[in-house]
Amino acid sequence: MEGSDSGIYGNHPYAPRDLKLPGFVPGFLSQSTILGIYGVSSLLVVSLTWLFSGRSPRKSKLDRWLMCWWAFTGLTHLILEGYFAFSPEFYKNKTACYLAEVWKEYSKGDSRYAARDAGVVSVEGLTAVIEGPASLLAVYAISKGKPYSYILQFAISLGQLYGTAVYFITAYLEGDKFATNSFYYYAYYIAANASWVVIPTLISIRCWKKISAAVQVQAQGQDQKKNKTR
Repeated sequence: MEGSDSGIYGNHPYAPRDLKLPGFVPGFLSQSTILGIYGVSSLLVVSLTWLFSGRSPRKSKLDRWLMCWWAFTGLTHLILEGYFAFSPEFYKNKTACYLAEVWKEYSKGDSRYAARDAGVVSVEGLTAVIEGPASLLAVYAISKGKPYSYILQFAISLGQLYGTAVYFITAYLEGDKFATNSFYYYAYYIAANASWVVIPTLISIRCWKKISAAVQVQAQGQDQKKNKTR
């Protein structure tokens, strides 16, 4: 039952079954196609960033990997999450638009996306508009050795951790009942978001140590100057 009445009576793959999605149009692309395109695109971004970062012999492998991460996550925020935030009726799309297909598929793991949950839309919108461009700025900052590199990475990582925490906590408080089945729950809701918990945590710790060390060196330098003037 496609068309204006499709989805009104639960003719969709999402949970809960009484979720109302007037005009819902089933996805056109298979799961393997959607994930395959995403995987290849992500690999391409990481590979190109790695190659370009290698032009600077002064960059460590860790810095180059960080550039790859920020390029990947920045484009993910801007393109995927940006599309979701500003496409309130993606579930009605009839053109097999890849970005709409991604969110139709992901909604099997969290139907709040198809339902346009206010909390999810707010988090994703802010992530796309603020953290997306900031992540790409981090690529530039690392490549050029800018002094604000660590504080920028620290700020973005904290923002990602905060957004992920809100994402999981609100789902828990609402009953954690938004996945079609356990496979989609663990594959999409848990595993697909794990990177934005683990990696930002590690980056935050590293940046905290780097910033603390720099402040300590500066403080010691000021103490030495004071001692000389006495």
